[in-house]
Amino acid sequence: MRAFELTAPTTLDEALTSGATALAGGTTLVDLMKLDVLTPPRVVDINALPLRGIEVDPAGDLRIGALERMSAVAAHPQVYPVISRALLLSASQQLRNMASIGGNLMQRTRCGYFRDVAMPCNRRDPGSGCPAIEGANRMHAVLGTSDACVATHASDLAVALVALDARIELVSTQGGRSVALADFYRLPGDTPEREHDLRPGELIGEIVVPRLDWAARSTYVKVRDRQSYEFALCSVAVALDVRDGRVADVRIAAGGVGTVPWRLTAVEAALRGGPADEAAFEAAAQVAADGARPLSHNGYKTALLPRTVVRALLEVSRG
Repeated sequence: MRAFELTAPTTLDEALTSGATALAGGTTLVDLMKLDVLTPPRVVDINALPLRGIEVDPAGDLRIGALERMSAVAAHPQVYPVISRALLLSASQQLRNMASIGGNLMQRTRCGYFRDVAMPCNRRDPGSGCPAIEGANRMHAVLGTSDACVATHASDLAVALVALDARIELVSTQGGRSVALADFYRLPGDTPEREHDLRPGELIGEIVVPRLDWAARSTYVKVRDRQSYEFALCSVAVALDVRDGRVADVRIAAGGVGTVPWRLTAVEAALRGGPADEAAFEAAAQVAADGARPLSHNGYKTALLPRTVVRALLEVSRG
């Protein structure tokens, strides 16, 4: 790790005008600094800032401060099951106690080429190439990829929040702005180094999940190589509204398969109005991997994704 200057402001104005890299739980940033993937000359510890709280506002929307820890949010009784489960299936208990919600949404890809400074990587060094396309790519994305990058998005929480149409409230000295989380993340295209829409001088202030009463019937299914402390090969977040045996409404998003959290709108459309049974779930899930571009070692994901969708739908419909 290279030398850096550390400050700990107590006001938003101080933090927002510092021009430094923000540090909350540090569970991603510190790792990448140790590897020399990130070498910020100045780091600002934002933990004293007033960006906390978990509450349901008068409109029924769930509001989560960006500095709340993952473990606290997962345990909160007013948090929808799909969010809680996504958090509990993320990392270890120790890391969940440290990691902030805002930091989780801002975490960088776990692509091995990105994290190895001896290797080229277009996200880390634009124009240097993407060796994952022809190399070890079993864990990589099949949706939303480009000729410049095939790295998967790492956050489980982001998948659940995208499924629920969550938005983030950004704060800056120029005033705040609200952005749908699904629009916040950028597809890699020709500029994979631009991963999100956070502008210089901005911080995530809070996450807002719109009221969705039937999201009490929701779940998050994560398929991985081992049961704990492992990133997803494929994951699916589902909220399901079943009335009189039919799907009145549904929200579905997938992780582990896309360069960003991947909303499965075509599957949702195929399910709405139809029977809430296994045959209908299997038929709708067949379009989940439409547009996929599998690589030499990750073609299995095009079959795994529909199966995970069905598994999640069955779990929540029977629960």
